[in-house]
Amino acid sequence: MSDRLKNKTIIITGASAGIGASMASLCAERGANLVLLARSYEKLLSLKTDLESRFHVKVDIHKLDVSSTDEVQAVFSKVLEQLDRVDVLVNNAGYGVFREAHEAKIDDMKGMFAVNVVGLMACTSMVLPVMRQQGSGHIINIASQAGKIATPKSSVYSATKHAVLGYTNSLRMELSSHRVFVTAVNPGPIETNFFTIADEKGTYVKNVKRFMLKPEYVAKKVVDTMLTPTREINLPGWMNAGSIVYTLFPRLFERLGRRMFNQK
Repeated sequence: MSDRLKNKTIIITGASAGIGASMASLCAERGANLVLLARSYEKLLSLKTDLESRFHVKVDIHKLDVSSTDEVQAVFSKVLEQLDRVDVLVNNAGYGVFREAHEAKIDDMKGMFAVNVVGLMACTSMVLPVMRQQGSGHIINIASQAGKIATPKSSVYSATKHAVLGYTNSLRMELSSHRVFVTAVNPGPIETNFFTIADEKGTYVKNVKRFMLKPEYVAKKVVDTMLTPTREINLPGWMNAGSIVYTLFPRLFERLGRRMFNQK
């Protein structure tokens, strides 16, 4: 196991469950000190107790709803006052609601952009001065294959992830001279509680369950690339191949894939 993360400081949003909790566990196993942020303080507290007892690392936790930019500023200001440096920020907090555009609720539209886009940007903006000053660091944004292939019933969610990819790509170029790495993670569907909100009827999960990724698998892929100049992590490979075909032959791809896309 690489000791690249030993004694490094890693901040993870949306850390109380799913791939966030899995990443936290893997980072702690590799000797990293953690700052874990999420809306559920009780889940964070349980995770903190478990990780500190098993791996003897320092784990700080803070309740944070990234949709509130005031909370982001307050919590990150408090966190940064207590840290000498920040080595990695993983922007993992996010959610989706799958509905056709004419059925999408305004509150859901605002909510998804507030969490998936503005919240991610706000968290990043808080650590950027630190990373630029120290001349190192790594921003990891959990995007989605939905940011590459827009599909029916996910118009708003796809739009948020397209925005994340645009922001990530620009940020990477801005920070290249400061030796700060920027990585976009684009997974397909993951077997987490994400779909209890996104897929209210359960039809999408039923149709794609055999293709769903395990959160532990995605987490390991991300943690393995921390503090390396990795541009993107695309999972699974065959789905990413589809996004390449989509870019080259969008009309053909949409026509041939219509039946599969409408399984949501």
